[in-house]
Amino acid sequence: NRATPFGVIVSSEARGTLMGNRGCLHDAHRALGRRRWTTRAWVTCLLSFKGRRRQLMRPGYYTELFFLDEATALASGHRPCAECRREAFRRFVDSWATGAGRAGQHVRAADMDRAIQAERIERWRGKITFDAPFAGLPDGVMIARGGAAFLKRGGAVRPWSLAGYGPPADFAPDEAVTVLTPRPIVEAIRAGYRPDVHPSADD
Repeated sequence: NRATPFGVIVSSEARGTLMGNRGCLHDAHRALGRRRWTTRAWVTCLLSFKGRRRQLMRPGYYTELFFLDEATALASGHRPCAECRREAFRRFVDSWATGAGRAGQHVRAADMDRAIQAERIERWRGKITFDAPFAGLPDGVMIARGGAAFLKRGGAVRPWSLAGYGPPADFAPDEAVTVLTPRPIVEAIRAGYRPDVHPSADD
């Protein structure tokens, strides 16, 4: 189960670098149902943590999702897990607070989840996006054009795929683009959070 920057779950043999979940989305036969989330706490987790082993898509337990990298997960609307990615979670919280004008204040995970949920998906319309000038976006966000997703990195853009990123594409600095990364996560990135990216982004 691979999640794309558009928040869609697809089947792919390409390996991801992070795991995560949105609750239990599968049935007793390990088949996905129509639901694409059952909780507001969409998180991203390490592939390996303290030697724990899981039976994938175990009936009654959360459905494991996989991501190319953290930039993809953030665009899809997932945040760092507070347990297995504790350091990243703390950095995310600090950046979130700064981006929200609450630097140094305590921020609860539940409050972030509620704010992200309001900006990532609507029940009938699907994924929420917004338009912004390309030049004003921080590195690490993902944008869409022509049905494809792109990562902004180093002032350039890289086309996204399930297997990695392609060569840089041309975007005009003043071009208005569709932003896939939810607005509050964009502000956390702008405030200093640096999402991990797949090595192909630097090829």
